[in-house]
Amino acid sequence: MFWRKRRSEPAPAAERAVDPLRVVLAYHEASKHDYQRYAAGPPELDWDSQPDPFRRFAGAPLVGLERHEPDEGRPYYEETFCAGRVRARSLELASLSQLLFDSLALSGAKRYDESRWTLRCNPSSGNLHPTEAYVIAPALPGLGASAFVAHYAPHEHALELRATFEPGAWSALSRSLGEGTFLVALTSIHWREAWKYGERAFRYCQHDVGHAIGALAVAAAALGWRAQVVDELASDELARLLGVDVQSGPEAEVPEVLVAIRTRPAGALARAPGAEELARLALRHVGVPNSLGTGHVDWPAIDAVEEATRKPRTEPAQCLFQLAAAWVPGDEPIALRRVVRGRRSAVAFDARTGMARDAFEQLLRRTLPRERDTVLAAWPAAPSVDLLCFVHRVEGLEPGLYLCLRDPGREARWRGAARALADAERVDAEGLALLRVKVGDARSLARSLACHQEIAADGCVAFAMLADFDATLERSGPWAYRRLFWECGLVGQLLYLEAEALGLRGTGIGCFFDDPVHRTLGLVDRSFQSLYHFTLGGAVDDPRIESAPAYAHLEGGA
Repeated sequence: MFWRKRRSEPAPAAERAVDPLRVVLAYHEASKHDYQRYAAGPPELDWDSQPDPFRRFAGAPLVGLERHEPDEGRPYYEETFCAGRVRARSLELASLSQLLFDSLALSGAKRYDESRWTLRCNPSSGNLHPTEAYVIAPALPGLGASAFVAHYAPHEHALELRATFEPGAWSALSRSLGEGTFLVALTSIHWREAWKYGERAFRYCQHDVGHAIGALAVAAAALGWRAQVVDELASDELARLLGVDVQSGPEAEVPEVLVAIRTRPAGALARAPGAEELARLALRHVGVPNSLGTGHVDWPAIDAVEEATRKPRTEPAQCLFQLAAAWVPGDEPIALRRVVRGRRSAVAFDARTGMARDAFEQLLRRTLPRERDTVLAAWPAAPSVDLLCFVHRVEGLEPGLYLCLRDPGREARWRGAARALADAERVDAEGLALLRVKVGDARSLARSLACHQEIAADGCVAFAMLADFDATLERSGPWAYRRLFWECGLVGQLLYLEAEALGLRGTGIGCFFDDPVHRTLGLVDRSFQSLYHFTLGGAVDDPRIESAPAYAHLEGGA
């Protein structure tokens, strides 16, 4: 297999001839952790070369956005997920600012001795934040008289205007997108993650894209809007639209996904603009990207899998699947914005806190696509990811291993592929396809599989997200490899928010032993693969770390 060194010129013909699916499968196997070996990573961390987590474009006009005070009122957390419960706001600079503030902005800051670092609404592996965001929208008062492409700068909570549309160009796009619809695009800078995690970093970047999609979907729903992944564009088309196609080297941004934000949710679903429409835009982008650091290290495996998973232009997804029953929102007055801006990743759990069974089942139901759901409706495909649950402290449910099928239609395939599930019994749980795999204390197993991390054993419950792997790649192509991780990140974002709403804390876990998870279930092939882990419980905070306001640096604070 060819692992290509990073370079700006095209790969040799012999490398381009390699089947991209073979490249993806080779990367997936090589980037696995196991008890006897970890995926290739840096031998030590050079803290002086840690990448700057904030991209800026010198020469691009900067437009500051409103920083909103914490809101303890409506919309409430529960009603946000139910269509028709939140009145739609009009699209203007203030509402766009609110969307970004609730999804991708800084949410807090921490201090320890002389060190200070920031947190964001969208989580990231190692708090390294490889994800960048762009807004493509019609003319808005306060942002000029033309439709625009702008880079979002979370450190300033501002937009950097990188390109403007010729008169009439946005009207042509609106015919595809629909009236009242604008776009948010996401890119990745792989070096930010690879600095710490080496070859496995490509996976973590994709998790972060999924978290950002989830954060955008929830923030849009809080405005009465709907997010929708529009999946037709080719990677090269998206790169040209954003102006990142001219970037090269280890700090270059890789185009990931385009998300339509429909401010008139009763209208038709958005369609991505056609290739000819995009070509006619002839955008001229301004701004030079800042340097993010020095000491770059080549990770050819990441270059290879990035190239192999680039997306061609495809037809709009035509996906019909069985939705779960409509969500019936509760009446607890938990402010949605307190949840999304208060979300934190726990670093340790108290090994004592438990949760009620109805809360656990509610948590699982939150991850199911449902009728009139405002958040998971953003995802354009049937669920491909199921949840292996390590139940530790759930009152009314025996400790052990359980499998929650987010698509009950996969049950027969699971029973045929995994020996441990052949005779697994169904658990009586309203609206859930929940199988009891094994009864007994699963804490040691959870800890061991999660790279021996105590946090996987000390919470109420831990999860392994297993994707319908081979069938998805065969059906959709190598580019779907990224989407499987995105779906895991999207589910992880819902678990994070549900944990916060329950008074708990969650943590995504990227370090786990892949094939030992599969062997636990008796899987002998790649039918299902573990792609992400998660755990939640009662958090233990480090008293040495002080909290600070997110934007104190803009308000004269330290």
